[in-house]
Amino acid sequence: MRIHFIAIGGSVMHNLAISLARLGHQVSGSDDQIVEPSKSNLREAGLYPSKIGWNPDNITEELDAIILGKHAEADNSELLKAQELGIKIYSFPEFVYEQSKNKIRVVIAGTFGKTTIVSMIMHVLKHLGKEFDYVVGAQLEGFESLIKLTSSAPIVLIEGDEYYASSIDEHSKFHYYHPNIALISNVVWDEYKTEVSEEVYFQQFKEFIDTIVSKGTLVYNKEDANVVKIVGDTKDCKINRHGYKMPNYTINKGITYIEVGDEQIPLQIIGKQNLSNIAGAYTVCEWLGIKRAEFYESISSFKSSIRYLEFVKSDGQSVVYQDFAHTPTKLRSSIHAVKEQFSNEKLLTVIELNPYDILKDDKLQLYRNSMSESDRAIVYVNKNSIKEKNIVLDNVISEIFSTFNHNNMTIITNIEELNNFLEKFESQGFNLLFMSSDNNIGVNVLSFSDKFLSKKVKKFE
Repeated sequence: MRIHFIAIGGSVMHNLAISLARLGHQVSGSDDQIVEPSKSNLREAGLYPSKIGWNPDNITEELDAIILGKHAEADNSELLKAQELGIKIYSFPEFVYEQSKNKIRVVIAGTFGKTTIVSMIMHVLKHLGKEFDYVVGAQLEGFESLIKLTSSAPIVLIEGDEYYASSIDEHSKFHYYHPNIALISNVVWDEYKTEVSEEVYFQQFKEFIDTIVSKGTLVYNKEDANVVKIVGDTKDCKINRHGYKMPNYTINKGITYIEVGDEQIPLQIIGKQNLSNIAGAYTVCEWLGIKRAEFYESISSFKSSIRYLEFVKSDGQSVVYQDFAHTPTKLRSSIHAVKEQFSNEKLLTVIELNPYDILKDDKLQLYRNSMSESDRAIVYVNKNSIKEKNIVLDNVISEIFSTFNHNNMTIITNIEELNNFLEKFESQGFNLLFMSSDNNIGVNVLSFSDKFLSKKVKKFE
């Protein structure tokens, strides 16, 4: 096929383009901005556009299909030309479905946790030598690409995104995959991050269940009240329904053991959310024909999906974890997970707060007491970003102190100061949890860890 990508520079889009080119398709693409790592990956594959920008001349009747990225607006000149010529236009999920019609499609959905559950299933299948394709939204350890599509793999694992398919299609992406096996981990509406109303957001998941093929299977978290209600509202679907819940576990000397029958299986991950994710991943694997002993032997070597309670470093006494902080609830649960895992040690938590959190005073209030379980708290706010938003720094600092209401908290406004703090901090008896937001401050977390773990005679005052 001759395929042209409008907005080829996206993280998932450029991976799909490279995958299709490797399969022998003639691929071209355009974009108005391409950044790393997309730029280097496209250049290496020989797919980097000769000129950045949109050009209707790229669109000719010789093309068999257009794949439209979400970044391209509805009035994009190349899109308008394609519509004029009547060329078949696919959104990303539509095209993935077309390429996987003859496979067992496993779609993992949920407000959060889906990347981790997909990565757990991928880890197990890879460990067992099973052939499978996949479509994920984040780089996973042990996998070089976000997408693998082949003609031979009998299974495709897909991370199901509930957001719009494209600028000309307001259907949710996961409505196009028509799964044979679907999983819903949780459903949480966030008025600050979700573009639609709570009613519409929940409806998207109900419609997702409706897209499961006849006699297919829905795996769902029966400990999430919203999920249970959504599943109950879709009783008429002729599908199998299999609920799961967090397994029993124990923690001994910083290691979590999951109870499987009479056995205690040691894990390399921590936190109740991860344990719930394992239960979901196991249930999916069970429907794929994986035996219980095979699954738990495989999952015992699973470390973490990238930046979700991810172990960074240890000196044998203190440990460092990093995590992705997208909500106050996530901040609380991650702090609790590390404190529960290492109950005899104190915890220093560093949270990066982006300007959006500060601009929205009502949102900042949601962080009230969110770090109370951490023994020391650091809130990092980049003062340069604050200046760009024309916010008075002193007002911000005062508001943060008042809102977090932590009696042992420090506010830091530049990266050098943060480095100095960690270098002077006496880490004996402390662990470190570094929570970064979606804009990421660009620091080397390993460097942070080295500074934190270097013991000092003089304690930080």
